[in-house]
Amino acid sequence: MNSIKPICLSAFAVLVLAGCGAQKQVSTTTTLAVISAPLNVKKVAPLKEIELKRWSHLDIVNDTIPGMSVDRAYAEILKNKKGVKVIVGIVDSGVDIEHEDLKSVVWTNSKEIPGNGIDDDKNGYIDDMHGWNFLGDITKENYEYERIIKNKNLTDELTYQEAKKLNDKKIAEATTGKGRMEEMLATIAAGDAALVKHFGKAVYTAEEVKAIVSENPEIQKSKASIQRMLSFGMPLAELKTAVQKQLADFDALLNGDNLKTDYRKILGDNPQDITDTKYGNNNVIGPDKDEALHGTHVAGIVAQSRGNSIGGDGVATNVEILTVRAVPDGDEYDKDIALGIRYAVDNGAKVINGSFGKSFSPHKQWVYDAIKYAEKKDVLIVHAAGNDAKDIDYSDNFPNDSDDKIKEFADNMITIGALNFEYGDKVVARFSNIGKVNVDVFAPGVQIYATTPKDSYQYLQGTSMAAPNVAGVAALIRSYYPKLSASQVKHILMDSGVAITTDVVVGGNPNDSRSFSALSKSGKIVNAYNALLMAEKMSRK
Repeated sequence: MNSIKPICLSAFAVLVLAGCGAQKQVSTTTTLAVISAPLNVKKVAPLKEIELKRWSHLDIVNDTIPGMSVDRAYAEILKNKKGVKVIVGIVDSGVDIEHEDLKSVVWTNSKEIPGNGIDDDKNGYIDDMHGWNFLGDITKENYEYERIIKNKNLTDELTYQEAKKLNDKKIAEATTGKGRMEEMLATIAAGDAALVKHFGKAVYTAEEVKAIVSENPEIQKSKASIQRMLSFGMPLAELKTAVQKQLADFDALLNGDNLKTDYRKILGDNPQDITDTKYGNNNVIGPDKDEALHGTHVAGIVAQSRGNSIGGDGVATNVEILTVRAVPDGDEYDKDIALGIRYAVDNGAKVINGSFGKSFSPHKQWVYDAIKYAEKKDVLIVHAAGNDAKDIDYSDNFPNDSDDKIKEFADNMITIGALNFEYGDKVVARFSNIGKVNVDVFAPGVQIYATTPKDSYQYLQGTSMAAPNVAGVAALIRSYYPKLSASQVKHILMDSGVAITTDVVVGGNPNDSRSFSALSKSGKIVNAYNALLMAEKMSRK
């Protein structure tokens, strides 16, 4: 493990710090100290549950956890300040707007009369009270490479061959994966049956399994296998369901079912026609609340109520969540994303979170045009970098703000990599994509606790969780410093971050160690405290 060098946190880019061990006063509305990291900052003890649930809000100095210093920002910068309401668009799988910890922050379209079946605001969407559902009753969709194979005319020959190559690879992986999933199910069944008999009860905890002391070889074997299964971080029943789903997906792939079903047909639109906009419905949760898990979690990271002693805490207060349902189980359509971005922009969103992505984009220009439209309307788009442990300076990851992976065509989109809660050489999430040019900054994305459907809460991980953490900080800036533009907010988030200058493990591979500064454009991790200090300074100009 590499030693942790001292890290200086700059309150704003133009500040020059005198030294890393000391504090320096910065002139703002009140005198505030610039955060400076001490030598070898590292939390040795395991995180307590209360720390894990809120780690993304904690402070790298006071808590020795690579959070975003959100709590410190509220306590030292935002105390006694008043902000303006900010609408945050959540383009995702749907949001449970009836959730106990979200219903108070749901955006409502004041121009619509609920339930009258009339497009009162004449925007083309009937009774769109809380957003729009561009998927209708669809929950599952084809992946883009499957659509390309089914319809060769969607793209050029080279892209078609790439899609076919990927499909062949998926089939080979499914053959191997099916055997592994079947083995896992058998291991779970056998181990669980033995431990149920051992404990004399159907449900037991990980702690109880760990405490087993037995000379019985069968019990020893079952203990080891169940501990291995529980290491995936979910109860056995949930793990079994997840494995069964993965097995069903492998079977569908091997049977060619992925190329047979037309999920889109029930929607009734032409997905190849961007002008065909009369489709979908106003049910932003979707037909099945459970399928809104991803979007509900993302919304919670941004805006679940702070300090109400239930669930977790959102990053931003004084926000409203506008829901655009456009991301199914499978790949999102370019058309739905393009129209979804435009819908959020036209209904007042100042920040849009996009925790989705794919490797093929036949109609990428539609999305590019929507990003440019958002830029023209001064809207910031926060996008997840992806979870493939790839360098997206070389691998495709759509949508993006650069058609050639070099020159940006808009300055209102920020792409986010994911951090682990363990500060040190493992601070980069093992799954996170990287890119010196195409990833802008990193933020917490592992073990993030937030709202899930039906008044529940879960830990989830992914750059999908890192993006809304940043969207929440962006919303704070836009709330308290509303005169700053989307472009300014983007660069504040990047420039004010905490620079890590040490080497870190990339892709979870201990043999791949690189300088953190080479993994993104900024070489930094988002810090709300520093961002608000910079916003304060810039707003005075």
